[in-house]
Amino acid sequence: MRQRIMVVALLYLILAGAYLLVVPMIVLLYLKLRWYSASSVERAFMYFLVFFFFPGLLLLSPLTNIRPRRRQIV
Repeated sequence: MRQRIMVVALLYLILAGAYLLVVPMIVLLYLKLRWYSASSVERAFMYFLVFFFFPGLLLLSPLTNIRPRRRQIV
């Protein structure tokens, strides 16, 4: 019985870490790579990802420094 409780607790810890740290980091990298070249459907998907993983993105926000690209003046 005690072994089962430990396995369940470890599973919850792994899922919480993935939801709050791992997946939001991947979402931030994806947003950084595709923000300026995304289609409208992909942009809606990006907004969904930001909404769904908002707690993790909020947790990582003090550590990120994503700035807009410089404009190219021709």
